Amino acid sequence: MEKTILISEMAKETRIAILENGELVEFFVEKPEKNRLVGSIFKGKVENVIEGIQAAFVDIGYATNAFLPFSEIEDSSALAYIENISRDEEEDEQDVEMDLKPSRKIHLRSGDVNLKKNQEILVQVIKEPFAKKGARVTTNISLPGRFLVLVPNADYIGISRKIFQVNEKRRLRQIAKSIKPPKFGIIIRTVAQGKDAKSLRADLTAMMRKWKQLEENVKNSQAPACVYADMEMSATIIRDLLTPDVDKIIVDTKDLYRNILAYIKSTSPEFVNKLEYYHSKNPLFEQYNVEKEFEKSLSKKIWLKSGGFIVIEHTEAMTTIDVNSGKFIGKNDQEANSLKINLQAAKEIARQLRLRDVGGLIMIDFIDMEIDENKRKVVQETKRELHKDRAKVSVANISDFGILEMTRQRTRLNLLHSVSEECPTCHGSGRVTSKGSIVTKIESWFRRFKIKSRERRLDLHVHPDFASYLKESTSRILFKIQLRNLIRIKLVEDSTVNIDEFRVLLRKSGRDVTNEY
Repeated sequence: MEKTILISEMAKETRIAILENGELVEFFVEKPEKNRLVGSIFKGKVENVIEGIQAAFVDIGYATNAFLPFSEIEDSSALAYIENISRDEEEDEQDVEMDLKPSRKIHLRSGDVNLKKNQEILVQVIKEPFAKKGARVTTNISLPGRFLVLVPNADYIGISRKIFQVNEKRRLRQIAKSIKPPKFGIIIRTVAQGKDAKSLRADLTAMMRKWKQLEENVKNSQAPACVYADMEMSATIIRDLLTPDVDKIIVDTKDLYRNILAYIKSTSPEFVNKLEYYHSKNPLFEQYNVEKEFEKSLSKKIWLKSGGFIVIEHTEAMTTIDVNSGKFIGKNDQEANSLKINLQAAKEIARQLRLRDVGGLIMIDFIDMEIDENKRKVVQETKRELHKDRAKVSVANISDFGILEMTRQRTRLNLLHSVSEECPTCHGSGRVTSKGSIVTKIESWFRRFKIKSRERRLDLHVHPDFASYLKESTSRILFKIQLRNLIRIKLVEDSTVNIDEFRVLLRKSGRDVTNEY
């Protein structure tokens, strides 16, 4: 399988796409004005402890307090969110995957967790804030490196269960025993396969330096305060996903290329030849057909090769997916037709869940089937495709009502909410493209225009609200677009244009050329 990572840096966003055999399977968006919180560590202050919901609320310096469940307080089992790990040699030899069924709830009293109002506490974010909900945090602090995860105030060695060879697990465990500092736990990550003791020790040394700096920040900071921030998303993608099965990493800006090159040289020099700088005039995502696939991922309806389709709906409580036969005619055997569409849908649903980064409870309404063996085939196909997913999933059998229930690990906002914002007209009943993403679309449009046309004077028509945004908060964006493409752009406020759209007219003739490029 050919695996490619594309990183494109635009004026208001950095976008990262992961392709498998040329097909888009994961997409990430990073915005400079919106800091990513997952992995960051805060010196917080307990606001209140509520036994009725088995949780405490912690002030970490944001408008909404962070949510700290009692089960995430000094409970080493909470480390499972990092990776599935085996903790001893007996588990290595068993070499079985962890049971992904929802864990049993732990019921504690407020007195058992030893937390009091206004108490200062060190917490780490494990889930991004969503809607009106604050970030979810844990007291089980960990610092991820390239090959290791350092766990302070612990005393064990864990090995990723994604390392299947027993002899390799034993070798890595012996190295970990020789380098593990007292009163610290170590988790060996999947990418550590084949690495020698020198590489692991260097990674551990870097983690220990970060921990000492964190301790200094804790001493010198007054709660609430951020005492450790994880790397930028593009760097974490390289840290977590750069494995031998990655064929290429392609970056389209020189500064980002240099930064990633320096990081790879320091951690995995053997992968330097996989990094490429993209300098073609055609935009990177256009070259690899990512833009079209990305636009499809924002649509509710996804067509299948057979003519059937699936509809994906996001709600506050869950995500629902409906499978329909659509244009598919098939044979006279209705059961066989339903099975064929459901198997295609299972594969596409698994890809869409990864691509859209959908988390939480998911309900899939497959086309009704009468034969139990066919239902089992659909469930097995769904599990097989979900096995490619890095997120933890739990899948139940199809119920008597034809519904497959599953859960998927949620750590950050799904793709839809990453590139959209609340509509000022409907106030949340629908979504519109975010201003930063509109800027990205405009920039891509002018890049394509420059390649195919010699016209150099154009009028850009946008909604008055978006025009104000361009003038006030990002006054140099249009200047940069003009400079890069050697064109002149006149900004025109046009109330007939939707707030998440734009139109481009030739200055000389007044002809609308928006849809031509």
